[in-house]
Amino acid sequence: ARAGMVQLVTSPRLIAELARILAASKFDSKFIGIGQSREEMLFGYAMLADTIDCKPLPAPIAPDPDDDWVIATALAAQADLIVTGDKPFLGVGAVGSIRIISVGDALAVIESG
Repeated sequence: ARAGMVQLVTSPRLIAELARILAASKFDSKFIGIGQSREEMLFGYAMLADTIDCKPLPAPIAPDPDDDWVIATALAAQADLIVTGDKPFLGVGAVGSIRIISVGDALAVIESG
């Protein structure tokens, strides 16, 4: 995203969820290791991504209701891909023309141009 090869899109709901997740103590050592605070990480992500508003889905799609907000954001942004490491979410496969793929598959798509 920093090199302009991909465009990241998020929503206020997803930023709030990321902040909640990053607040977990299990990430303390990770932040010490990278020399960055949670707030700096979150701010950097928010600055790198385009933030859009979206509405909730009319009916659930993903196994985890929080992932429906990822889908809603992707639909509102008319995204090409949703990239995740969450195996149940990967099982959804696609929503319309938006493929839900792993990080490794996303890197392959980016490299292939």
